[in-house]
Amino acid sequence: MELIPGPAALAIVEVVGVRRRIDLGLLEDDPAVPGDWVLIHVGFAMSKISEADAQEQMELLRMLGECEAAVEEVTGYGLGTEDEAREPT
Repeated sequence: MELIPGPAALAIVEVVGVRRRIDLGLLEDDPAVPGDWVLIHVGFAMSKISEADAQEQMELLRMLGECEAAVEEVTGYGLGTEDEAREPT
């Protein structure tokens, strides 16, 4: 996880090889730091999880045949270039 400087709690994370910007605002009580694993839903970090839990979630998606759908969801939030991701919206 790469934290983006600025007033908003934003970070760049890598999900199945795709880098994307997420909002960390829901983790105010237990802020994420580089190296943390987070559960992401629609661009928001919902909670911090362990690496083992993250791997288990991806394996469950694969078993359910949902891994490709998850990848499509992630790429649908595309960042463009890393520089574009740093520009405020």
